[in-house]
Amino acid sequence: MKISELIKTVKPSFSFEFFPPKTDDDVAQLMQTARDLRTLDPTFISVTWGAGGGTQRKTIDTVSAIKTDLRVESMAHLTCVGASSWEISAVLDELQKKGVENILALRGDPPRDHPYFVPHPDGFRHANELVAHIRQGWKFCIGVAGYPEGHVECPDKELDLRNLKQKVDAGADFVVTQLFFDNTVYFKFVERARAIGIQAPILAGIMPVTNAHQIKRFTTSCGATLPPALLSRLEAHPDDKAAVVQIGIDHAAQQCAELLRGGAPGIHFYTMNRSHSTTEILRRLRRS
Repeated sequence: MKISELIKTVKPSFSFEFFPPKTDDDVAQLMQTARDLRTLDPTFISVTWGAGGGTQRKTIDTVSAIKTDLRVESMAHLTCVGASSWEISAVLDELQKKGVENILALRGDPPRDHPYFVPHPDGFRHANELVAHIRQGWKFCIGVAGYPEGHVECPDKELDLRNLKQKVDAGADFVVTQLFFDNTVYFKFVERARAIGIQAPILAGIMPVTNAHQIKRFTTSCGATLPPALLSRLEAHPDDKAAVVQIGIDHAAQQCAELLRGGAPGIHFYTMNRSHSTTEILRRLRRS
């Protein structure tokens, strides 16, 4: 079923994001995590798209297995990185044949050994071009990314917001935000988006902290900020894994409760292929 239809009736929406497995053992572990999280009745599960071809096959297979074997609605991420328009078309054809109905259309990050994104000579430069291509030839429900604190490559937040409007105007059905830890930036982002005519639902992207060193790297690379109070709590327990996980659960649970009270249509959890934190957060939310 298309996510755009699901989030009209499933309120609030809860969804989970996985990154694609690299080995057969990783496949088994991911599917077990998905089975564990299925008991929480997610609206959908998404799987990211590997750059450079390394994990793209596993993305397709995993998204298909989640929908077919686990009977949970799934969404495949798809990027412009290193692919011609005809290669992207071939992937879309295969996903459609496998019964996948949802795509998250992204420009994508450059490979680690390339400092800048370089489009394929016969490919797409921006996500709005990919959205338009999908809308023209297929019947997928299309999601796109939004950046409450601005894209790391676009210091002009107003320009970044206009870029989001281009993606929505090209045919996107909903928006999933980049991770954030301060709800103020989400609510202001939604307000600014509505002011320029973006009416698509905006799902809030939440990553429960599980590793203090890791989250600092993530926020640096994606342009998100850690609130001083949260950072102080994490720095007080830099090597205590259990304490950091608990801090992450507490902060994310408070975030989610406030977001839902404030009108967010759904929460999209960046799970890092783990189930414990997300499970505990959702249990708290449903108890309250």
